[in-house]
Amino acid sequence: MEAVAKLKNVPTSPQKMRLVADSIRGKEVSKALNILRFETKVGGAILEKVLLSALANWQEKNSSEKIEDAGLVVKTVFIDGGAMVKRLRPAPQGRGHRIRKRSNHITMIVDSK
Repeated sequence: MEAVAKLKNVPTSPQKMRLVADSIRGKEVSKALNILRFETKVGGAILEKVLLSALANWQEKNSSEKIEDAGLVVKTVFIDGGAMVKRLRPAPQGRGHRIRKRSNHITMIVDSK
């Protein structure tokens, strides 16, 4: 039985978030939580909340089973690009440089072995 958790419009670039997501993909849930808890990058705290949400969704579906006995694994984590806020920054000689503030969407699937 698998459970899904999604978080949309996270104000971090997808590239930075994928670096953290790659470190937990395919790992057991307890190991993934430990990795995320001690991650120094910004995406670590956000992905930890999404993982805890996926665990709560799994627990809601399987109320008779315990999380510890199920042997849950982070099956898939994918980070998609979200909306982009575009701004212009003044540059020399009357020009303007474009600034793109990126966001992303996180989808995490937790499944038993």
